[in-house]
Amino acid sequence: MIHYTIYENPESAQWVTFVHGAGGSSSIWFKQIRDFQKQYNVLLLDLRGHGASNPTLKAAFKQKYTFSALANDILEVLDYLKIHKSHFVGISLGTILIRQLAEMYPSRVESMILGGAILKMNFRSQILMKLGNIFKYVMPYLVLYRFFAFVIMPKKNHKKSRVLFINEAKKLYQKEFIKWFKLTAEINPILKYFRQIELDIPTLYVMGQEDYMFLPSVKKVVESHYKSSTLIVISNCGHVVNVEQPNVFNEQVLKFIGGLK
Repeated sequence: MIHYTIYENPESAQWVTFVHGAGGSSSIWFKQIRDFQKQYNVLLLDLRGHGASNPTLKAAFKQKYTFSALANDILEVLDYLKIHKSHFVGISLGTILIRQLAEMYPSRVESMILGGAILKMNFRSQILMKLGNIFKYVMPYLVLYRFFAFVIMPKKNHKKSRVLFINEAKKLYQKEFIKWFKLTAEINPILKYFRQIELDIPTLYVMGQEDYMFLPSVKKVVESHYKSSTLIVISNCGHVVNVEQPNVFNEQVLKFIGGLK
């Protein structure tokens, strides 16, 4: 089972589960814990090979990674903790896992909050994937990861996010990075399906105004998924919205979840 951390609120029966992106860990949510625990029980996850899940999943390293398998990792924790239903907050690739979980087990998902959501790989991100596939076996993964981080988060005000994710990525193994990178082979078909199918689950997209790689496609999807989806764009902010603008992020997400009661 992947590693998890819980922060309980004895006055609440509701749970908020946080899912980080590739190369990160549950530590990226440190600016969310206090505000969310005031109102909800909080569950933080470390995905396979990330954070504290590194030493506990040696057997899983031998398995092929798929979005379905990674979503089932999340479900396993929910079942173990007897959490029947939860709100889910994700960032970057974590948003894909939340959406995958919602496809497979919609009754377990109270709402989806998708920060820095990835719904389509644009031309630049497609080039990044091709370069990664070419060099993933011959170049140290951290060199590739630093390059990706600068392309996705290029501005001066994105530096905090870049540094945080690069420092977390240092804890990965080369083989682990390759297994996660191989997920890109199935990312285009699954994202195309997500763009076409609207789920009957309240969904909030929280995007940075400067998230030039992923914001345009999210805007288009929200226009067509208007029954269940809402978009908030944070100004002066890049891809990792919860790190760059934590106060605005927390306020908007808590307002959204609170309005669902």
